[in-house]
Amino acid sequence: MKEFLEPKEQLKIIKRGMSHLEVEAELAKKLTKNKDAKTPLIIKAGFDPTAPDLHLGHTVLLTKMRQFQELGHQVIFLIGDFTARIGDPSGRNTTRPPLSDDQVIANASTYKRQVFKILDEKKTRIEFNSKWLSPLTFDDVIKLASKYSVARMIEREDFKERLADGKPIAMHELLYPLVTGYDSVVLNADVELGGTDQLFNLLVGRDLMRHFGLEPQCILTVPILEGIDAREENGKIVGNKMSKSLNNYIGVEEDADSQFGKIMSICDALMWRYYELISFKSAEEIAALKAGHPKDAKITLALEIVERFHGEAAAKEAKNKFDSLFGSGNRSDVPKDAPTFRFSKTGLDGYPLVDALVEAELVASNGEAKRLLRQGGISVDGLRIEDVHHALISGEHAVRAGKKRWAKIVIAD
Repeated sequence: MKEFLEPKEQLKIIKRGMSHLEVEAELAKKLTKNKDAKTPLIIKAGFDPTAPDLHLGHTVLLTKMRQFQELGHQVIFLIGDFTARIGDPSGRNTTRPPLSDDQVIANASTYKRQVFKILDEKKTRIEFNSKWLSPLTFDDVIKLASKYSVARMIEREDFKERLADGKPIAMHELLYPLVTGYDSVVLNADVELGGTDQLFNLLVGRDLMRHFGLEPQCILTVPILEGIDAREENGKIVGNKMSKSLNNYIGVEEDADSQFGKIMSICDALMWRYYELISFKSAEEIAALKAGHPKDAKITLALEIVERFHGEAAAKEAKNKFDSLFGSGNRSDVPKDAPTFRFSKTGLDGYPLVDALVEAELVASNGEAKRLLRQGGISVDGLRIEDVHHALISGEHAVRAGKKRWAKIVIAD
């Protein structure tokens, strides 16, 4: 338990993996007050129950909430059962259809079951915003609407784009940021968390709190997690956000074997991003993993994720199944007549895999090597590699290109 650490230490933990903080000096002041008075800050995060299943992309925000809990703060998991009936316009180029009451109730019940695989249930306060939004009269809504201008509202990027494209914006969509901002007023939040696509909505809440004479909340946004098919190009991760519709997701309630296998399929750069955003491991533990073999780090991440959602025994069993299917690095499936090639490390990271594939005559060119990597046609020590920048570290490796081309590649220091 990291309760009531020095504000600087708390900020170091809080800022890990974040995208935007508004305003750091204000948050530091709140944390100092928290430490002196030994009273927790109120941390709010809202989730509209728009789908029944959560995936790892949703857990980026939940992981940040968990960090606040471990620092001793009060987390409010706000289920937007009222706002889900409006439909969040964030990032949309068309009007989002509202959900029915039955859909909202069903989805909300599954949310409650899934989030406590990450959050500490004893330290989590669950609220439904219909509790205070449903009783509002039309007069109340008009008074609330008077506190924000139309000019400010259409500063939203998605609204501006739709206006420029001649696409309609319904009046109820303009109300969405107002009612979510009013949630912060009612809960008197010290900090509100959200994804980067929620920044405008969170800023509205900050402004409304000022209008109601409250100390404005600080805002912390977290990145949108890329799906498992994302790749590294020119030192950057390129790919779509994790989405069930794109079939590039890892579901919270997906079976253990699928979760383990999907984690093992991601590229190395994406693995480290997952570590930063959804792992409970400390920065020091992650640094130690970076000093070792990427495959070992990927196995550790897969075990952590599966254990979180299915338990330790299921995680170990998933690893054993994966090893039996894809090899555990013992190279027993390498043909006896596979040629051996020896290369010397060319840098701190090792020897470029693309170069090794060409020089070992497993492929005809660098272009073919990169194409096979992106298509998942290259494996090293039983592990599929799709990162075109992957480097082979010191030691012997069993490398396969396609289904039948094998080579033993030894990298010397």
